[in-house]
Amino acid sequence: MRIAISADDDRGLESAISFHFGRCPYFVLVDVEDGIVKEVKAVENPYFAEHQTGMVPPFIQSHAVDAMISGGMGRRAIDIFASHGIQAATGASGTVQMAVDGYLGGMLNTADPCRDGHIHKGTHKGLDH
Repeated sequence: MRIAISADDDRGLESAISFHFGRCPYFVLVDVEDGIVKEVKAVENPYFAEHQTGMVPPFIQSHAVDAMISGGMGRRAIDIFASHGIQAATGASGTVQMAVDGYLGGMLNTADPCRDGHIHKGTHKGLDH
């Protein structure tokens, strides 16, 4: 299983979660097998500076991702991920490691869309780790 997590930096599992997947500078890709992290790789978001709605999900899909975790994302992105069989999860905060642990533990597995025009400033409910 490959999990993508929106991140503010490229420090792997110690990266800080970004509060909006489309506007994050990095995605951390975490390969998990039998509940154990096997590989971690950060990739730059080519749409960080500017993007149109719907451009980022295909980029994520091109990395053979099974799940996308972020602090938040819009309804259209959630729907695009679902149409490609990628589970979206929102409400993440803290580090990539915390998000992966929450996802694998079943505590971070739903996606609630942000309201249009909502600014992501750490207002999302996160995990209490």
